[in-house]
Amino acid sequence: MVVNIVLISTYELGRQPFGLASPAAWLRKRGHRVVALDLARQSLDKAAIGDAELIAIYLPMHTATRLAAQLIPQLRKQNPRAHLCCYGLYAPMNVDYLRALGVSTILGGEFEEGLIDLAERLAADGNSIPQSSESLISMARLQFEVPDRSGMPAMENYAHLIVPGYGYRIVGSTEASRGCKHLCRHCPIVPVYKGVFRIVSRDVVLEDVRRQVAAGAQHITFGDPDFFNGIRHAMELAEAFHREFPAVTYDVTIKIEHLLKYEKHLPALRDTGCLFVISAVESVDDAVLGFLDKGHTREDFLRVIKTFNELGMTLHPTFVPFTPWTTVDGYLDLLRVIEQQGVIENVAPIQLGIRLLIPEGSRMLELEEVRRLVGLFDPQSLAYPWKNADERVDALSETVQEIAAAAERQKESRPATFERIWRAAHAAAGLPAPKISPHVRSRAGVPFLSEPWYCCAEPTRDQLVSIGAQKPLVKNAVASADGFV
Repeated sequence: MVVNIVLISTYELGRQPFGLASPAAWLRKRGHRVVALDLARQSLDKAAIGDAELIAIYLPMHTATRLAAQLIPQLRKQNPRAHLCCYGLYAPMNVDYLRALGVSTILGGEFEEGLIDLAERLAADGNSIPQSSESLISMARLQFEVPDRSGMPAMENYAHLIVPGYGYRIVGSTEASRGCKHLCRHCPIVPVYKGVFRIVSRDVVLEDVRRQVAAGAQHITFGDPDFFNGIRHAMELAEAFHREFPAVTYDVTIKIEHLLKYEKHLPALRDTGCLFVISAVESVDDAVLGFLDKGHTREDFLRVIKTFNELGMTLHPTFVPFTPWTTVDGYLDLLRVIEQQGVIENVAPIQLGIRLLIPEGSRMLELEEVRRLVGLFDPQSLAYPWKNADERVDALSETVQEIAAAAERQKESRPATFERIWRAAHAAAGLPAPKISPHVRSRAGVPFLSEPWYCCAEPTRDQLVSIGAQKPLVKNAVASADGFV
């Protein structure tokens, strides 16, 4: 029996959602009717919702989950008969909250087989047996299907690659692996995958890329949490990618720790078209890095910058500058490192305003110091609230976020925005702001994505208001940003 299924994504970093395209392929192959809706780029299809027997919402990150929480009551009102499912990284992390909203099935980890099983049970008798706690998270080794992106908004409606002086390129995206073998305390992947990662076969990844390039993609973002988790898989894929698509560039995300460990492979990344590498540096304070269990030090970060400069490669460092341990002097130190290392153009301004997010299940709660300082879990924000002991630090974080948001709206240059943040930080410290070195100002030409975001950030007010609302599909649509990782 065929089941009418609606897959919904509320936000996936400005990319065409892999989390819709992958399960759509599995479900359609088995004969089910699937409508995939990306509400970051589409309005809610009321007819499809009304006909659905299964509505499954993809929750890969905090922002998507907050937006889904706004949407679920609307879905239940429009179709009270449909079986509601939430799947993805943040689904099992918020199981109690989602159940309270009326969600019947929660699927985390490798979710495609779980969705197939659910659809088959619904096809058999129109109902699904109560879910056991053991079935919430699957670490099964899947034989992935090639993602089916048909019916989704075209790639040109998503974030573009901006290459200063050369215009923009249409960006596609894919995943070569899931999960992560590292256990950084603040990372939302850890409570679900617990140090496990899974490979997507090279043939599947390349066919996904092949189809996107045929549809116009000129650059591919690999959305893996760490492209170097499986170094052999990564390098064989990079070489095969470049052989088949020599004119197509790409970007990847790699830990500082792996950039050091596998430094000998960096020239091959550069030579196969890797335009930039994103790395979650988080802090330049070794004490804070220790609390986060990041696995690298300040000097490690500086060494990676030096290596990238020598190789002629571009590093996009991301940060969580505001933590319970951040001081005003420590924040000024971060800004000075960014200035002195000449990476102002490499850092999205919103990265300088991010506050540490502590969701349910976070390893941060292993620290007694953290347990003492956080408040009660807030189901509205899906996080444990905290305040810095120095009120100036929390006030500065709000100021920096406001500066960055305004700069995004006005399309202000990164150096100009950095200078405003520089002045605000020095004012918070009660110090005069020294001039930024002229040679730093002159550096430009750094490629970046047009929709900077951060996977653990709060959704913007505009997103919360507009979720599921009527909206045009605008070319190069850009949401106001809360950072990018």
